[in-house]
Amino acid sequence: MAIDWGPHFIVPSETLKTFSGRVLLRETFDEELLKNELATLGLPGDCMSATNPWYCRKKGTETWIKIGESSDKKENFPVSWDTTKLENGEYEVLGFMHVWIGKGDREVAVARENTVEVVVEN
Repeated sequence: MAIDWGPHFIVPSETLKTFSGRVLLRETFDEELLKNELATLGLPGDCMSATNPWYCRKKGTETWIKIGESSDKKENFPVSWDTTKLENGEYEVLGFMHVWIGKGDREVAVARENTVEVVVEN
């Protein structure tokens, strides 16, 4: 069983799924749970860095469009998303977190995704 270290989408409330105007996307991950999963994968080491690119797509379409990217772990990987340029409707937002792990001269990257469904109403 995989250990759910993240990423975890941050919203002010679990019920807030309708966005309009500028929205600040943020995401977190649990470094201790990540270390536990890395140990089970035989990849021990320390978290050297992390980055989180953000993408969106209109629900029912196949192609993701990049919104932005952040490496600011302290502020939960924030990216501003201007929804005013989008058609109203249902969208999917994807956070695709990459974490680089290092030990000695060995470096490895692991990644996980988190997708949430939102509604854009401008």
